[in-house]
Amino acid sequence: MPASSASLWSDPDFRRLWAGQTASQLGEQATLVALPLIAVLTLGARPDQVGALRAVGQAPLLLLPLFVGAWVDRWRTRTVMVLADLGRALALTGAVVAAYVGGLGLPALVVIAFAVGGLSVFFDVAYQASVVRLFRRDQLARANSAIEGSRSGAQIAGPALGGALASSSLGIAATALFFALSFLCIRRIRPDEPVPTQRPLRIGQRIGDGVRFVAADAALRTVCLASAAFQFSLAATMTAYLLFLPRDLHLSGAAVGLVLAATGPGALLGSLLAARLPARLGYGPVLVGAAAIGDGAFLIVPTLHSGAAATVPLLVAANLVFGALGQLVNVTVMVVRQALTPNQLQGRVAATITFAGMGTAPLGSLLGGVLATQWGPRTSLAVTAAGMLLSPLLMALSPLARIGRDVSS
Repeated sequence: MPASSASLWSDPDFRRLWAGQTASQLGEQATLVALPLIAVLTLGARPDQVGALRAVGQAPLLLLPLFVGAWVDRWRTRTVMVLADLGRALALTGAVVAAYVGGLGLPALVVIAFAVGGLSVFFDVAYQASVVRLFRRDQLARANSAIEGSRSGAQIAGPALGGALASSSLGIAATALFFALSFLCIRRIRPDEPVPTQRPLRIGQRIGDGVRFVAADAALRTVCLASAAFQFSLAATMTAYLLFLPRDLHLSGAAVGLVLAATGPGALLGSLLAARLPARLGYGPVLVGAAAIGDGAFLIVPTLHSGAAATVPLLVAANLVFGALGQLVNVTVMVVRQALTPNQLQGRVAATITFAGMGTAPLGSLLGGVLATQWGPRTSLAVTAAGMLLSPLLMALSPLARIGRDVSS
Protein backbone atom coordinates (compact mmCIF):
# COMPACT_ATOMS: atom_id res chain seq x y z
CA MET A 1 0.00 0.00 0.00
CA PRO A 2 1.42 3.43 -0.89
CA ALA A 3 2.83 5.45 1.95
CA SER A 4 1.32 8.78 0.91
CA SER A 5 -0.93 10.38 -1.65
CA ALA A 6 2.10 11.67 -3.49
CA SER A 7 3.42 8.13 -3.89
CA LEU A 8 0.35 6.72 -5.66
CA TRP A 9 1.95 6.85 -9.09
CA SER A 10 5.11 5.21 -7.80
CA ASP A 11 3.13 2.16 -6.68
CA PRO A 12 3.08 -0.51 -9.43
CA ASP A 13 -0.28 -1.92 -8.38
CA PHE A 14 -1.88 1.51 -8.66
CA ARG A 15 -0.43 1.96 -12.15
CA ARG A 16 -1.68 -1.47 -13.22
CA LEU A 17 -5.16 -0.81 -11.84
CA TRP A 18 -5.26 2.58 -13.54
CA ALA A 19 -4.07 1.22 -16.90
CA GLY A 20 -6.46 -1.73 -16.78
CA GLN A 21 -9.40 0.51 -15.87
CA THR A 22 -8.53 2.87 -18.74
CA ALA A 23 -8.45 0.07 -21.29
CA SER A 24 -11.63 -1.48 -19.91
CA GLN A 25 -13.52 1.80 -20.05
CA LEU A 26 -12.31 2.47 -23.59
CA GLY A 27 -13.73 -0.86 -24.72
CA GLU A 28 -16.97 -0.32 -22.82
CA GLN A 29 -17.54 3.22 -24.12
CA ALA A 30 -16.88 2.16 -27.71
CA THR A 31 -19.29 -0.75 -27.39
CA LEU A 32 -22.05 1.38 -25.86
CA VAL A 33 -22.02 3.68 -28.90
CA ALA A 34 -21.24 1.14 -31.62
CA LEU A 35 -24.02 -1.37 -30.93
CA PRO A 36 -26.96 1.08 -31.17
CA LEU A 37 -25.40 2.81 -34.20
CA ILE A 38 -24.94 -0.52 -35.99
CA ALA A 39 -28.62 -1.16 -35.33
CA VAL A 40 -29.58 2.28 -36.71
CA LEU A 41 -27.17 2.65 -39.63
CA THR A 42 -26.61 -0.94 -40.78
CA LEU A 43 -29.76 -2.79 -39.78
CA GLY A 44 -32.25 0.09 -40.11
CA ALA A 45 -33.68 -0.52 -36.65
CA ARG A 46 -36.82 1.34 -35.57
CA PRO A 47 -36.70 3.70 -32.55
CA ASP A 48 -38.45 1.18 -30.32
CA GLN A 49 -35.94 -1.51 -31.37
CA VAL A 50 -33.02 0.80 -30.52
CA GLY A 51 -34.60 1.47 -27.14
CA ALA A 52 -35.05 -2.28 -26.58
CA LEU A 53 -31.42 -2.99 -27.56
CA ARG A 54 -30.13 -0.38 -25.10
CA ALA A 55 -32.49 -1.68 -22.43
CA VAL A 56 -31.21 -5.25 -22.81
CA GLY A 57 -27.62 -4.03 -22.51
CA GLN A 58 -28.53 -2.15 -19.33
CA ALA A 59 -30.77 -4.88 -17.88
CA PRO A 60 -27.86 -6.43 -15.89
CA LEU A 61 -27.71 -3.18 -13.92
CA LEU A 62 -31.16 -4.05 -12.62
CA LEU A 63 -30.75 -7.82 -12.32
CA LEU A 64 -27.22 -8.37 -11.03
CA PRO A 65 -25.71 -5.65 -8.78
CA LEU A 66 -27.00 -6.86 -5.39
CA PHE A 67 -25.74 -10.40 -6.01
CA VAL A 68 -22.46 -9.16 -7.49
CA GLY A 69 -21.82 -6.90 -4.49
CA ALA A 70 -22.33 -9.80 -2.08
CA TRP A 71 -19.89 -11.96 -4.06
CA VAL A 72 -17.27 -9.24 -4.50
CA ASP A 73 -17.07 -8.71 -0.73
CA ARG A 74 -15.97 -12.36 -0.42
CA TRP A 75 -13.54 -12.48 -3.40
CA ARG A 76 -10.33 -10.80 -4.41
CA THR A 77 -11.31 -7.95 -6.68
CA ARG A 78 -8.40 -8.72 -8.99
CA THR A 79 -9.92 -12.13 -9.78
CA VAL A 80 -13.35 -10.62 -10.50
CA MET A 81 -11.94 -7.95 -12.84
CA VAL A 82 -9.73 -10.39 -14.74
CA LEU A 83 -12.60 -12.82 -15.36
CA ALA A 84 -14.91 -9.96 -16.43
CA ASP A 85 -12.34 -8.70 -18.94
CA LEU A 86 -11.83 -12.16 -20.36
CA GLY A 87 -15.57 -12.75 -20.72
CA ARG A 88 -16.18 -9.44 -22.50
CA ALA A 89 -13.32 -10.06 -24.91
CA LEU A 90 -14.77 -13.45 -25.80
CA ALA A 91 -18.30 -12.08 -26.19
CA LEU A 92 -17.18 -9.42 -28.65
CA THR A 93 -14.97 -11.86 -30.52
CA GLY A 94 -18.18 -13.82 -31.03
CA ALA A 95 -19.33 -10.96 -33.28
CA VAL A 96 -16.70 -12.04 -35.79
CA VAL A 97 -18.10 -15.55 -35.84
CA ALA A 98 -21.67 -14.27 -36.15
CA ALA A 99 -20.70 -11.98 -39.04
CA TYR A 100 -18.78 -14.78 -40.77
CA VAL A 101 -21.83 -17.05 -40.76
CA GLY A 102 -24.15 -14.21 -41.72
CA GLY A 103 -25.87 -14.01 -38.36
CA LEU A 104 -24.90 -10.56 -37.10
CA GLY A 105 -28.43 -9.22 -36.99
CA LEU A 106 -30.40 -7.56 -34.23
CA PRO A 107 -30.76 -10.79 -32.16
CA ALA A 108 -26.97 -11.25 -32.13
CA LEU A 109 -26.47 -7.61 -31.09
CA VAL A 110 -28.93 -8.14 -28.25
CA VAL A 111 -27.02 -11.18 -26.97
CA ILE A 112 -23.69 -9.37 -27.16
CA ALA A 113 -25.11 -6.27 -25.43
CA PHE A 114 -26.48 -8.35 -22.56
CA ALA A 115 -23.25 -10.32 -22.09
CA VAL A 116 -21.03 -7.23 -22.12
CA GLY A 117 -23.43 -5.36 -19.83
CA GLY A 118 -23.54 -8.20 -17.30
CA LEU A 119 -19.78 -8.62 -17.13
CA SER A 120 -19.33 -4.86 -16.87
CA VAL A 121 -21.38 -4.92 -13.65
CA PHE A 122 -18.87 -7.39 -12.16
CA PHE A 123 -15.91 -5.27 -13.27
CA ASP A 124 -17.32 -1.93 -12.08
CA VAL A 125 -18.35 -3.13 -8.61
CA ALA A 126 -15.00 -4.89 -8.17
CA TYR A 127 -12.81 -1.96 -9.17
CA GLN A 128 -14.68 0.40 -6.82
CA ALA A 129 -14.12 -2.01 -3.93
CA SER A 130 -10.47 -2.50 -4.91
CA VAL A 131 -9.65 1.19 -4.42
CA VAL A 132 -10.66 1.05 -0.75
CA ARG A 133 -8.85 -2.24 -0.14
CA LEU A 134 -5.60 -1.08 -1.73
CA PHE A 135 -5.38 2.55 -0.52
CA ARG A 136 -5.86 4.51 2.69
CA ARG A 137 -8.93 6.66 3.39
CA ASP A 138 -6.91 9.88 3.09
CA GLN A 139 -5.83 8.79 -0.40
CA LEU A 140 -9.33 8.12 -1.76
CA ALA A 141 -9.92 11.54 -3.32
CA ARG A 142 -6.67 11.45 -5.30
CA ALA A 143 -6.93 7.77 -6.18
CA ASN A 144 -10.53 8.12 -7.38
CA SER A 145 -9.67 11.29 -9.26
CA ALA A 146 -6.92 9.49 -11.17
CA ILE A 147 -8.80 6.24 -11.75
CA GLU A 148 -12.06 7.93 -12.68
CA GLY A 149 -9.96 10.14 -14.94
CA SER A 150 -9.42 7.03 -17.01
CA ARG A 151 -13.06 7.33 -17.97
CA SER A 152 -12.16 10.70 -19.42
CA GLY A 153 -9.60 9.19 -21.72
CA ALA A 154 -12.10 6.52 -22.70
CA GLN A 155 -14.78 9.11 -23.39
CA ILE A 156 -12.42 11.03 -25.66
CA ALA A 157 -11.58 8.08 -27.90
CA GLY A 158 -14.30 5.53 -27.10
CA PRO A 159 -17.34 7.21 -28.71
CA ALA A 160 -15.33 8.25 -31.77
CA LEU A 161 -14.07 4.69 -32.09
CA GLY A 162 -17.59 3.36 -31.61
CA GLY A 163 -18.89 5.67 -34.33
CA ALA A 164 -16.20 4.49 -36.73
CA LEU A 165 -16.82 0.83 -35.90
CA ALA A 166 -20.53 1.27 -36.60
CA SER A 167 -19.76 1.53 -40.31
CA SER A 168 -18.83 -2.16 -40.30
CA SER A 169 -20.57 -4.95 -38.45
CA LEU A 170 -17.21 -6.68 -38.08
CA GLY A 171 -15.50 -3.62 -36.59
CA ILE A 172 -17.13 -4.05 -33.19
CA ALA A 173 -14.89 -7.05 -32.52
CA ALA A 174 -11.92 -4.69 -32.36
CA THR A 175 -13.11 -3.50 -28.96
CA ALA A 176 -12.23 -6.96 -27.66
CA LEU A 177 -8.59 -5.88 -27.84
CA PHE A 178 -9.14 -3.25 -25.15
CA PHE A 179 -10.66 -5.78 -22.77
CA ALA A 180 -7.73 -8.10 -23.50
CA LEU A 181 -5.31 -5.29 -22.63
CA SER A 182 -7.16 -4.63 -19.39
CA PHE A 183 -6.93 -8.35 -18.60
CA LEU A 184 -3.15 -8.29 -19.07
CA CYS A 185 -2.69 -5.23 -16.84
CA ILE A 186 -4.92 -6.22 -13.95
CA ARG A 187 -3.74 -9.82 -13.72
CA ARG A 188 -0.30 -8.43 -12.78
CA ILE A 189 -1.62 -6.78 -9.60
CA ARG A 190 -0.07 -8.53 -6.62
CA PRO A 191 -2.43 -11.19 -5.22
CA ASP A 192 -1.96 -10.08 -1.59
CA GLU A 193 -5.03 -7.84 -1.54
CA PRO A 194 -6.77 -8.05 1.85
CA VAL A 195 -10.12 -9.84 1.73
CA PRO A 196 -12.77 -9.58 4.49
CA THR A 197 -12.59 -12.59 6.81
CA GLN A 198 -15.93 -12.32 8.62
CA ARG A 199 -17.99 -15.47 9.14
CA PRO A 200 -19.56 -16.48 5.80
CA LEU A 201 -23.25 -15.63 5.55
CA ARG A 202 -25.88 -16.74 3.12
CA ILE A 203 -26.07 -14.48 0.10
CA GLY A 204 -29.48 -13.12 1.12
CA GLN A 205 -28.08 -12.03 4.47
CA ARG A 206 -25.07 -10.37 2.85
CA ILE A 207 -27.29 -8.48 0.41
CA GLY A 208 -29.57 -7.41 3.27
CA ASP A 209 -26.64 -6.02 5.26
CA GLY A 210 -25.71 -3.72 2.37
CA VAL A 211 -29.26 -2.58 1.72
CA ARG A 212 -29.90 -1.87 5.42
CA PHE A 213 -26.70 0.12 5.77
CA VAL A 214 -27.63 2.36 2.82
CA ALA A 215 -31.22 2.74 3.99
CA ALA A 216 -30.08 3.83 7.47
CA ASP A 217 -27.79 6.62 6.21
CA ALA A 218 -29.54 9.79 5.00
CA ALA A 219 -26.72 10.83 2.68
CA LEU A 220 -26.48 7.41 1.03
CA ARG A 221 -30.27 7.22 0.69
CA THR A 222 -30.19 10.52 -1.18
CA VAL A 223 -27.40 9.27 -3.43
CA CYS A 224 -29.66 6.33 -4.35
CA LEU A 225 -32.69 8.49 -5.11
CA ALA A 226 -30.77 11.14 -7.03
CA SER A 227 -28.90 8.51 -9.00
CA ALA A 228 -32.14 6.71 -9.87
CA ALA A 229 -33.75 9.91 -11.14
CA PHE A 230 -30.67 10.88 -13.15
CA GLN A 231 -29.95 7.48 -14.69
CA PHE A 232 -33.59 6.93 -15.67
CA SER A 233 -33.75 10.31 -17.42
CA LEU A 234 -30.26 9.98 -18.91
CA ALA A 235 -31.04 6.58 -20.43
CA ALA A 236 -34.22 7.93 -22.01
CA THR A 237 -32.32 11.00 -23.19
CA MET A 238 -29.51 8.99 -24.79
CA THR A 239 -31.94 6.75 -26.67
CA ALA A 240 -33.61 9.82 -28.17
CA TYR A 241 -30.20 11.49 -28.65
CA LEU A 242 -28.74 8.60 -30.67
CA LEU A 243 -31.78 8.84 -32.94
CA PHE A 244 -31.86 12.65 -33.04
CA LEU A 245 -28.26 13.11 -34.19
CA PRO A 246 -28.32 10.92 -37.34
CA ARG A 247 -32.01 11.29 -38.28
CA ASP A 248 -32.96 14.86 -37.38
CA LEU A 249 -29.55 16.53 -37.65
CA HIS A 250 -28.33 14.14 -40.41
CA LEU A 251 -24.91 13.58 -38.84
CA SER A 252 -22.76 10.67 -40.02
CA GLY A 253 -21.60 7.92 -37.67
CA ALA A 254 -18.16 9.53 -37.48
CA ALA A 255 -19.69 12.94 -36.70
CA VAL A 256 -21.85 11.41 -33.97
CA GLY A 257 -18.73 9.83 -32.48
CA LEU A 258 -16.93 13.18 -32.58
CA VAL A 259 -19.80 14.95 -30.80
CA LEU A 260 -20.06 12.30 -28.11
CA ALA A 261 -16.29 12.23 -27.67
CA ALA A 262 -16.43 15.86 -26.48
CA THR A 263 -17.51 14.57 -23.08
CA GLY A 264 -14.01 13.10 -22.72
CA PRO A 265 -11.96 16.32 -22.36
CA GLY A 266 -14.71 17.66 -20.14
CA ALA A 267 -14.59 14.56 -17.96
CA LEU A 268 -10.82 14.89 -17.70
CA LEU A 269 -11.28 18.43 -16.40
CA GLY A 270 -13.96 17.20 -14.02
CA SER A 271 -11.61 14.56 -12.61
CA LEU A 272 -8.95 17.18 -11.94
CA LEU A 273 -11.47 19.48 -10.25
CA ALA A 274 -12.74 16.60 -8.09
CA ALA A 275 -9.33 16.21 -6.49
CA ARG A 276 -9.44 19.78 -5.12
CA LEU A 277 -12.79 21.56 -5.41
CA PRO A 278 -14.87 19.62 -2.80
CA ALA A 279 -12.16 20.12 -0.18
CA ARG A 280 -12.32 23.88 -0.78
CA LEU A 281 -16.04 24.52 -1.31
CA GLY A 282 -17.60 21.55 0.48
CA TYR A 283 -18.82 18.25 -0.92
CA GLY A 284 -22.52 19.13 -0.74
CA PRO A 285 -22.36 22.47 -2.57
CA VAL A 286 -20.16 20.97 -5.27
CA LEU A 287 -22.57 18.07 -5.82
CA VAL A 288 -25.67 20.26 -6.12
CA GLY A 289 -24.11 23.03 -8.20
CA ALA A 290 -22.24 20.78 -10.62
CA ALA A 291 -25.27 18.54 -11.19
CA ALA A 292 -27.62 21.48 -11.83
CA ILE A 293 -25.33 23.24 -14.31
CA GLY A 294 -24.10 20.09 -16.05
CA ASP A 295 -27.55 18.57 -16.53
CA GLY A 296 -29.02 21.90 -17.54
CA ALA A 297 -26.45 22.29 -20.34
CA PHE A 298 -28.08 19.40 -22.20
CA LEU A 299 -31.30 21.39 -22.67
CA ILE A 300 -29.67 23.25 -25.56
CA VAL A 301 -29.48 20.11 -27.73
CA PRO A 302 -33.15 19.80 -28.83
CA THR A 303 -33.14 23.47 -29.94
CA LEU A 304 -30.54 22.77 -32.66
CA HIS A 305 -31.30 22.19 -36.36
CA SER A 306 -29.64 20.44 -39.28
CA GLY A 307 -27.34 22.46 -41.53
CA ALA A 308 -26.75 25.38 -39.17
CA ALA A 309 -23.10 26.34 -38.87
CA ALA A 310 -23.27 26.48 -35.09
CA THR A 311 -24.93 23.08 -34.64
CA VAL A 312 -21.86 20.87 -34.26
CA PRO A 313 -19.87 23.40 -32.16
CA LEU A 314 -22.84 23.80 -29.81
CA LEU A 315 -23.25 20.03 -29.54
CA VAL A 316 -19.58 19.74 -28.68
CA ALA A 317 -19.86 22.54 -26.10
CA ALA A 318 -22.92 20.97 -24.45
CA ASN A 319 -21.19 17.60 -24.20
CA LEU A 320 -18.02 19.25 -22.88
CA VAL A 321 -19.88 20.96 -20.02
CA PHE A 322 -22.01 17.88 -19.34
CA GLY A 323 -18.89 15.68 -19.24
CA ALA A 324 -16.90 18.00 -16.96
CA LEU A 325 -19.55 18.57 -14.33
CA GLY A 326 -20.95 15.05 -14.59
CA GLN A 327 -17.52 13.63 -13.85
CA LEU A 328 -17.09 16.04 -10.95
CA VAL A 329 -20.35 14.73 -9.49
CA ASN A 330 -19.39 11.08 -10.12
CA VAL A 331 -16.03 11.28 -8.36
CA THR A 332 -17.38 13.37 -5.48
CA VAL A 333 -20.23 10.93 -4.88
CA MET A 334 -17.80 8.02 -4.95
CA VAL A 335 -15.58 9.63 -2.32
CA VAL A 336 -18.61 10.34 -0.10
CA ARG A 337 -19.84 6.78 -0.45
CA GLN A 338 -16.44 5.21 0.23
CA ALA A 339 -15.76 7.46 3.24
CA LEU A 340 -19.11 6.63 4.86
CA THR A 341 -18.87 2.86 4.31
CA PRO A 342 -16.87 0.25 6.31
CA ASN A 343 -14.38 -1.75 4.25
CA GLN A 344 -16.25 -5.02 4.66
CA LEU A 345 -19.38 -3.48 3.11
CA GLN A 346 -17.79 -1.59 0.20
CA GLY A 347 -18.84 -4.03 -2.52
CA ARG A 348 -22.40 -4.39 -1.24
CA VAL A 349 -22.95 -0.66 -0.72
CA ALA A 350 -21.56 0.13 -4.19
CA ALA A 351 -23.81 -2.57 -5.64
CA THR A 352 -26.88 -1.34 -3.74
CA ILE A 353 -26.39 2.18 -5.09
CA THR A 354 -25.74 0.80 -8.58
CA PHE A 355 -28.93 -1.26 -8.36
CA ALA A 356 -31.03 1.67 -7.14
CA GLY A 357 -29.54 4.10 -9.64
CA MET A 358 -28.38 2.30 -12.76
CA GLY A 359 -31.13 -0.29 -12.38
CA THR A 360 -33.59 2.31 -13.66
CA ALA A 361 -31.63 2.74 -16.91
CA PRO A 362 -33.32 -0.13 -18.83
CA LEU A 363 -36.73 1.38 -18.08
CA GLY A 364 -35.48 4.79 -19.18
CA SER A 365 -34.14 3.38 -22.45
CA LEU A 366 -37.48 1.74 -23.18
CA LEU A 367 -39.31 4.98 -22.39
CA GLY A 368 -36.94 6.93 -24.64
CA GLY A 369 -37.68 4.58 -27.54
CA VAL A 370 -41.45 4.79 -26.98
CA LEU A 371 -41.43 8.59 -26.69
CA ALA A 372 -39.25 8.94 -29.80
CA THR A 373 -41.71 6.76 -31.71
CA GLN A 374 -44.76 8.69 -30.52
CA TRP A 375 -43.45 12.25 -30.36
CA GLY A 376 -40.32 12.18 -32.49
CA PRO A 377 -36.70 12.40 -31.27
CA ARG A 378 -36.68 16.19 -30.80
CA THR A 379 -39.67 16.50 -28.47
CA SER A 380 -38.79 13.38 -26.50
CA LEU A 381 -35.22 14.64 -26.12
CA ALA A 382 -36.44 17.96 -24.66
CA VAL A 383 -38.72 16.23 -22.15
CA THR A 384 -36.22 13.61 -20.99
CA ALA A 385 -33.32 16.10 -20.75
CA ALA A 386 -35.46 18.29 -18.48
CA GLY A 387 -36.09 15.22 -16.32
CA MET A 388 -32.39 15.02 -15.45
CA LEU A 389 -32.76 18.18 -13.34
CA LEU A 390 -34.74 16.20 -10.76
CA SER A 391 -31.44 14.76 -9.51
CA PRO A 392 -29.85 18.03 -8.31
CA LEU A 393 -33.22 19.07 -6.86
CA LEU A 394 -33.33 15.93 -4.70
CA MET A 395 -29.76 16.54 -3.51
CA ALA A 396 -30.48 20.20 -2.73
CA LEU A 397 -33.39 19.23 -0.48
CA SER A 398 -31.44 16.58 1.46
CA PRO A 399 -28.70 16.35 4.12
CA LEU A 400 -26.27 15.52 1.30
CA ALA A 401 -26.24 19.20 0.33
CA ARG A 402 -24.96 20.13 3.79
CA ILE A 403 -21.82 17.96 3.75
CA GLY A 404 -18.85 20.27 4.18
CA ARG A 405 -15.19 20.05 3.38
CA ASP A 406 -14.69 17.07 5.71
CA VAL A 407 -16.81 14.28 4.27
CA SER A 408 -16.45 12.11 7.39
CA SER A 409 -17.96 14.73 9.71
